[in-house]
Amino acid sequence: MTRCIQLDLECAAICRSAAEVMSLGSEYSAHLCRVCADVCNACAEECEKHAEMGIEHCKECAEACRKCAEACEQMATAA
Repeated sequence: MTRCIQLDLECAAICRSAAEVMSLGSEYSAHLCRVCADVCNACAEECEKHAEMGIEHCKECAEACRKCAEACEQMATAA
């Protein structure tokens, strides 16, 4: 679970950073959104491993990370 927790923290941090950079209208928004999507997908993959073992909060986390990754990918292509 150590890697899962680490990726959860990294995902939350990059999501906050991406939102802040986008709010500034930065020319780097699209790049950061792509990185954010990568981190969110990595987090989802790790959480899905634990979800398969029946850990419900990991299932919920994986679903949220996938949704976030999709949104970030959309924003990266729109920026």
